[in-house]
Amino acid sequence: MLLKPIQLYFYWRRKCQLPMLLILLATLPTLAGPTVPGAEVYVSSQKGKGGFTLAAGGKTAALYASNSDWPGVLRAAKDLQADINRVTKLTPTFATDKAPAGKEVVLIGTLGKSPLIDGLVKAKKLDVSGVAGKWETFLLQVVEQPMPGVDRALVIAGSDKRGTIFGIYDLSAQIGVSPWYWWADVPTPPQQALYVAPGRHTQGEPKVKYRGIFLNDEAPALSGWAKEKFGGINSKMYVHVFELILRLKGNYLWPAMWGNAFNDDDKQSPVLADEYGIVMGTSHHEPMVRSQQEWKRFGSGPWNYQTNEKTLQDFWRQGIRNMGTKESIVTVGMRGDGDEPMSEGSNITLLEKIVADQRKIIAEETGKPAEQTPQMWALYKEVQDYYDKGMRVPDDVTLLLCDDNWGNIRKLPKLGDKPRKGGYGIYYHYDYVGGPRNYKWLNTNPIPRIWEQMHLAHEYGANQIWIVNVGDLKPMEFPISFFLDYAWNPDKIGANQIDDYTRQWATQQFGAKHAAAIADILAKYAKYNSRRKPELLNEKTYSLTNYREFETVVGDYNKLLVEAEQLNEKMPPSTVTLISSWCYTP
Repeated sequence: MLLKPIQLYFYWRRKCQLPMLLILLATLPTLAGPTVPGAEVYVSSQKGKGGFTLAAGGKTAALYASNSDWPGVLRAAKDLQADINRVTKLTPTFATDKAPAGKEVVLIGTLGKSPLIDGLVKAKKLDVSGVAGKWETFLLQVVEQPMPGVDRALVIAGSDKRGTIFGIYDLSAQIGVSPWYWWADVPTPPQQALYVAPGRHTQGEPKVKYRGIFLNDEAPALSGWAKEKFGGINSKMYVHVFELILRLKGNYLWPAMWGNAFNDDDKQSPVLADEYGIVMGTSHHEPMVRSQQEWKRFGSGPWNYQTNEKTLQDFWRQGIRNMGTKESIVTVGMRGDGDEPMSEGSNITLLEKIVADQRKIIAEETGKPAEQTPQMWALYKEVQDYYDKGMRVPDDVTLLLCDDNWGNIRKLPKLGDKPRKGGYGIYYHYDYVGGPRNYKWLNTNPIPRIWEQMHLAHEYGANQIWIVNVGDLKPMEFPISFFLDYAWNPDKIGANQIDDYTRQWATQQFGAKHAAAIADILAKYAKYNSRRKPELLNEKTYSLTNYREFETVVGDYNKLLVEAEQLNEKMPPSTVTLISSWCYTP
């Protein structure tokens, strides 16, 4: 149901949290391709000169990988197998335990982990000079006569685990499978044939090293839905979150923490995160890989380092033990319990001691120097004041700079400062619960503003970590996509290409026919919502007497509603669906 504008203003209960247009999903008529303007399109339904036949004539190329490769790579390869079926209704064979054979095959693997790929490099069949030694870099290339018994191969090679995974999912997006196929029920356009253009296809190395989302303020919407669908916010739900992040070429997650404890609620969650290839972290007030809920469950005494030092150290030590060798970024420092400032008696000397003691624990429990374990210190709210007054942490710790909770970055590195080994990052907000007011109901984040703020971060070199608070995920499909696409390479999306990005994202989700109209509605929807957060609206927000302000605002919303309903009527009834199954309810 589309809400009337006045309902949108004052509808406080969190019902279906989808953007107005995202309830409309039409079957896509053509290959949607990538969302970044100007990105290479290398898959077609028509065969060009030298094209590799991925699927045609009722047959598909077989998929091969080495069983010695990363489990996450083999899992993603099975996703590709399923994605090809989504598009063609044909299921390619997938093998890891026998030699490739066939006229045309797909070879998937990671450098140093896949004898298949390493053999091609050794035989000088595959040039990986722009891939080897890079971070999360992939290459797709058609190789002639790669090995005995194979005429041609489409090679998907990665510099590391996630490099290969990103290469796999890049191909999935190119054949028409949206990263949101599961979370938003985006239908996949059927194709009779799929061909990959010859040449080398890559997106290079990401400009931001760690790129991710923070599930937060997740009750009652996400938590209620997850309980109904999966029995709770557990590994059965998280595998879908992990896959979404990877399909969007992200790699980092702060898990849900309102009444939830990622590492304790379901012991499989951290195991599967590592297997999938997700780097785990904890929020700005949950140090040493332990959640606030874990302290409530297992801690004793006050959350106060001055009076309860030994208990806190033991609690944190267990967090590093639980982490083990799983890929993580350890949050250091300390805030008050419940994400509050520490007591007035806290001082810089004490906080520096806390960080030093935490790093000693990290070194002791990992058996290696602390600087070899990635760490970050969030300069959130009053913590930035400590930094401005002189508090410092070791050079290898990433300084996570923050916005003001409302999308305005508070601090950036000084140009000309000596580079830090740990670099700088940004913690950004699409959703916020806290003083003086909350906003968490729907998407109020126009991407021109996100572009402007994150462009500043990129220009000032804050590119080690980008993490965005997305609330309970569902209202934020569009800005999440933009955040992670932009983080991969901010230089690829200029200020004058934001409209193009919006249109291409709409094409990926809804098809090309109505993409321009949908993009216009999506952009205006976020723009109008951001004029004043809906939770902050009251009878005094817009003037009834000056400049026809109230009438103008209501008129904007009514016009948007009419456009959305008209577009709804244009969608074929057989291809329009209300995503009620994904509509979060308390």
